Amino acid sequence: MKNDPAQGQQETTQYKVLPILFAMLLSGFIGLFGETALNVAITPLMGVLGVGATTIQWLTTGYLLVMGILVPVSGLLLQWFSTRQLFTTSLLFSIAGTIVAAMAPSFEILMIARLLQAVGTALLLPLMFNTILVIFPVEKRGSAMGLIGLVIMFAPASGPAISGLILANLTWHWIFWISLPFFIISLLFGLKFLPNISRLTKPKIDALSIVLSTLGFGGIVYGFSSAGGHGDAGSGWSNPIVIATLAIGIIALVLFSIRQLRMEQPMMDLRAFKYPMFTIGLILVFICMMMILSSMLILPMYLQQGLALTALAAGLILLPGSLLNGFLSPVMGRLFDKFGPKWLVTIGMALVAIVLFIYTSIDASTPVGLIITLHVFMMVGISMIMMPAQTNGLNQLPSHFYPHGTAIMNTLQQVAGAIGTALAVSILSAGQASYLSGVADPSSQANQAMAFTTGIQHSFIFALVLAVIGLVCSFFVKRVIVSKQAGAQGPMH
Repeated sequence: MKNDPAQGQQETTQYKVLPILFAMLLSGFIGLFGETALNVAITPLMGVLGVGATTIQWLTTGYLLVMGILVPVSGLLLQWFSTRQLFTTSLLFSIAGTIVAAMAPSFEILMIARLLQAVGTALLLPLMFNTILVIFPVEKRGSAMGLIGLVIMFAPASGPAISGLILANLTWHWIFWISLPFFIISLLFGLKFLPNISRLTKPKIDALSIVLSTLGFGGIVYGFSSAGGHGDAGSGWSNPIVIATLAIGIIALVLFSIRQLRMEQPMMDLRAFKYPMFTIGLILVFICMMMILSSMLILPMYLQQGLALTALAAGLILLPGSLLNGFLSPVMGRLFDKFGPKWLVTIGMALVAIVLFIYTSIDASTPVGLIITLHVFMMVGISMIMMPAQTNGLNQLPSHFYPHGTAIMNTLQQVAGAIGTALAVSILSAGQASYLSGVADPSSQANQAMAFTTGIQHSFIFALVLAVIGLVCSFFVKRVIVSKQAGAQGPMH
């Protein structure tokens, strides 16, 4: 297999980087915006579409499920299909899903639209990471990955606030109509400027690996999503379906892992884990995603149920921190390029741990201003961890591991989201039940409020434990030094 480092360096300078980035980042932004934009519309949609909380939850669970199934296969797809083919396919799925959603007359049609959108996003995210790794030299990757960080954090954060404003003036259909032109612009830019940058090796397709991956990751995501759910929509850990899907998922993942390690051309090459900075970076990203998504679920619940604020008000309270996180991501990328990941990640994780420690004593008397300030500091900390840890980890991989590395990173982010939210909600419920079992009048409004506050505090204790584990891991982070000569083969050891 020819792999000339000098040629690789020369090709890098010929890419029209800005239009390629524009096409990728705009489509990624709108795709991820759509993932959370519907959250604010969930309650009115239940009335409009005539479905209950458990059914409407499938708009989220179904989306996560498709992501959990397709993203692991992305490493294989990146080696079988050209960059332009995958980009065009992902945008066509996103556009089709958006049009169907905007015109959906019933829950069933809206559900199909969400699945089409999920296919588009699942194909696009790994492609975006892989493209950045190929078109940018190592010394500039931090800044480029920082822009991805801006999209990944800013889009979901702005979703609830923007859709809240749309719903205040228009129907929920406009959440999708407004997204449509941006997808079309991204597609046109991609068709004009995006070259075929990936090297197609067309490895043998192993049907059993695909089946085990689908059962494994799909079972884990579905099991945790169903067990935790949102509010009353969760099925609970004792539900036989939850137990069965989690058991099937775990067994299938073990068999999948064994098979991948024994294959000459695996679908997802788990040998990437032998690179220590990749593994540590992956653990830090996994912990970060669990903390972000559990707190993004728990804080709005507390603001709405504990402080009786509207959904839009809750979204606006959390917006400053989330926006700052997005805007700081490119800054952290540049700092990473200059100083490396060590101090950024350690200080960031320490900052997050301090904030979560304060959150563990949150109650009805906590001022809204303090909640906003703490959330801002937490999101600053997260921006110091996510992209530096991710970029440093991927930098250690040789180029032929890029499709596998990005597939592993993106897959485990989906799994982390499902696990984090499920455990946070379950701990919240357990804390409530524990408090109410020890009071004389569990039905009184005062005791119900105290029980909810206790559950919220327990959830933040869980997040704090994650932060402490992440802080310990951060001490082992080392900057990956990649020589110009070894750029295509991998890092210097």
